Amino acid sequence: MAADPAAPVAIAILAKAPIPGFAKTRLIPALGEAGAATLQARLTERAVATATAADTGPVTLWAAPDERHPAFAQLAERFAIALARQGGGDLGARMLVALAAANRPVLVIGTDCPALTADHLRTAADVLRAGTDAVLIPAEDGGYVLVGTRGPHPALFGAMPWGTAGVMRETRRRLAELGLSWREPAILWDVDVPEDLERLRASGLEDLIPGRPRIASSE
Repeated sequence: MAADPAAPVAIAILAKAPIPGFAKTRLIPALGEAGAATLQARLTERAVATATAADTGPVTLWAAPDERHPAFAQLAERFAIALARQGGGDLGARMLVALAAANRPVLVIGTDCPALTADHLRTAADVLRAGTDAVLIPAEDGGYVLVGTRGPHPALFGAMPWGTAGVMRETRRRLAELGLSWREPAILWDVDVPEDLERLRASGLEDLIPGRPRIASSE
């Protein structure tokens, strides 16, 4: 398939509301409930800023438990993005809904990977524009921080062992079994457990950690 460098590639961001006790629960021992919620808010802001800076196509923030949290409304107004409510089911079911709703090639990301840049998103979008069926950015822990497809493929997401080190390996197996082409243009890391906070500091992203001076996101 010939490449279309101007074709829009949507970006869907799956995000939890920054509610104490609901968001980033594995970081509560290090940050407390309120601190973990603040980190979630900052990570979400960064993800939205990065997605809009990439300028690959329309951006939608898929919110859990729903889109009514004031933080989501503020991001929608500030960055001119759409809001949608995540559906039920596991992570795979919710990603599949976001992929199907776009009605065009789409990249799905979460908010846990502050190392993801606008350039990563542009590169991933170009992979889909070139006609490749799927694009993934694996995470160092065995999952992935981005998945993009040219259309929904339910078999890629059903009955997946989410949250385990085997997600990316199983996804590759399924892609091959389905006869789909894919590329993995980068490998990144995400923020899930207290040990990851030190990596944030070492990477120059300490402003995301509650208690540090706040620097407004620009990408």
